[in-house]
Amino acid sequence: MVKITFPDGNVREYPAGTTPLDIANSISPRLAQEVLAATVNGEVQDIQKPINADSTLKLHKWEDEEGRRTFWHTSSHLMAEALQTLYPGIKFGIGPSIENGFYYDVDSPEPITEADLDKIEAKMKELAANKDPLIRREVPKAEAMATFTEKGDEYKCELISDLEDGTITFYTNGTFTDLCRGPHLPNTSYIKAIKLTSVAGAYWRGNENNKMLTRIYGITFPKKSMLDEYLVMLEEAKKRDHRKLGRELELFAFSPRVGQGLPLWLPKGAALRERLENFLRSVQKEYGYEQVITPHIGMKDLYVTSGHYAKYGKDSFQPIHTPDEGEEFLLKPMNCPHHCEIYRTKPRSYKDLPIRFAEFGTVYRYEQSGELHGLTRVRGFTQDDAHLFVRPDQLLDEFKKVIDIVLYIFKTLKFENFTAQISLRDPENKEKYIGSDENWDKAEQAIIQAAREKGLEAVVEYGEAAFYGPKLDFMVKDALGRKWQLGTIQVDYNLPERFDLTYTGPDDKPYRPIMIHRAPFGSMERFVAVLLEHTAGKFPLWLAPEQVVVLPISEKFNDYAVEVVKYLKSQDVRAVIDERNEKIGRKIRDNELKRIPFMLIVGEKEQEQGLVSVRQQGEGDKGQMSKEDFATLINDLVAGEVEKARAE
Repeated sequence: MVKITFPDGNVREYPAGTTPLDIANSISPRLAQEVLAATVNGEVQDIQKPINADSTLKLHKWEDEEGRRTFWHTSSHLMAEALQTLYPGIKFGIGPSIENGFYYDVDSPEPITEADLDKIEAKMKELAANKDPLIRREVPKAEAMATFTEKGDEYKCELISDLEDGTITFYTNGTFTDLCRGPHLPNTSYIKAIKLTSVAGAYWRGNENNKMLTRIYGITFPKKSMLDEYLVMLEEAKKRDHRKLGRELELFAFSPRVGQGLPLWLPKGAALRERLENFLRSVQKEYGYEQVITPHIGMKDLYVTSGHYAKYGKDSFQPIHTPDEGEEFLLKPMNCPHHCEIYRTKPRSYKDLPIRFAEFGTVYRYEQSGELHGLTRVRGFTQDDAHLFVRPDQLLDEFKKVIDIVLYIFKTLKFENFTAQISLRDPENKEKYIGSDENWDKAEQAIIQAAREKGLEAVVEYGEAAFYGPKLDFMVKDALGRKWQLGTIQVDYNLPERFDLTYTGPDDKPYRPIMIHRAPFGSMERFVAVLLEHTAGKFPLWLAPEQVVVLPISEKFNDYAVEVVKYLKSQDVRAVIDERNEKIGRKIRDNELKRIPFMLIVGEKEQEQGLVSVRQQGEGDKGQMSKEDFATLINDLVAGEVEKARAE
């Protein structure tokens, strides 16, 4: 018998060799139908893999990320079988699950385009109905290499060459056998609804010097109704695409002459960014932050010292050489090395700490052209960065204050559905990180304790830490339920050592400060993109690029419209005028599409009585009032939006 410990602490005994599926069935036949994967002793595995020792067990259904990932991983193998059937001689790269669905990178003897997706879908449905089991087999390295050498699949051979003998497993479904660690569903019949979504190009192993493969994306569900709901959401997501809204609202643009991944902020977008920055500056001022400014470039040795060159060297732009021999600069990949140098500009005492430097600093990373995506993946971006230098006795309190700032920003901007993620280093791959085990342990425990004391129900993810320290990341769900990583807070014992930062203690001896890195927005570009899609371009009133548009019924009332706009601007209301010689109905429709919160219609009656007729975005006619009362209304609404979040 083996003892199985469940997440609630309950312990039951089962015969050795029992599978998670057997255990699910012993609890409830309904549960056995719904369980997709199992975590045994911390490792996600097939639900048909026997358990032969005392173990902890957690069963995963569709609602769990582990369950969905297993479902989609099996779906990628099902798609591969369909492709192998339809395109003899096709070769396979990798086919993982992703956040929403799966993909497979393939090298096909004939081109595969969007027009072929329906045919591939149909074949997948046919194969799924066969209820083929997913059969796992451990394979010696020599046999694995021989199998794919015989098939002429150099991509699998390359992957196998990187693996150790004794760690290699194959999975077979139907006629398709793949190199894979799993886990997988018991059989293909679980997959009831299938949609292949797109075709793209992808370099083998992400290296642009390698061959371009065809990447086929798809998503599957255990019920057709789930797919129908997803497709509706997908259509809504297209309407909310920040690239589309950015053009329509005239917020930002890209120019091939300037360069890929380098956004140009147009006047309305720049004003939007400025209001976001001023909002955060006002919050930071309350918490004792000091603004600093650092250059866009730095000597290469600065980033060698910090470790960023070793980490980001291959993702940096080419070094910048000056006429002076031996000078070598890089575009700044991060702001923290510069802030360390600011700290070093004079001796520091324990009485000076905490020191909080903040900067909206623009940094640069080279991203492959195929990875660029609007504002969410760019080559130049501005971080709402700050670095706090604290004593050990201040660390916990200062970290919790940063959490307060992040939560206030989320409340103000109505990002109310989020998860805190404690991102720790990978204990099996410590060479990826700098610093001692002792410092890492202290930093990780500080984050765990701060999250607990703030009442955050945080999840722990191993291997997601920054190379110099662990993080508390905030994963936000938008209005469509999509997850984005926005705010981040990091504890760092390592850069202070690398830059030999010290402060003088009360005993006149030198001590090492601890750094807290934080960026509540993450980057201005990514944050604006997510905010655009979350709000569908209908920004809160305090943030909207244009709060009011004045619509004269005809050209006769343009002068009165100009008078209204001038007055509103004098009261800090952002107002514009639509002077086009169009019918009022057309003007209303056009400005609704611009998502301007309020429209003021002025004609003969309004001009004679000094009034404006008010329409609110999405709510229609709100009656008439004087321009003075309307300005008061707008300013009261703006103050109320911010104060409500502060009160909460």
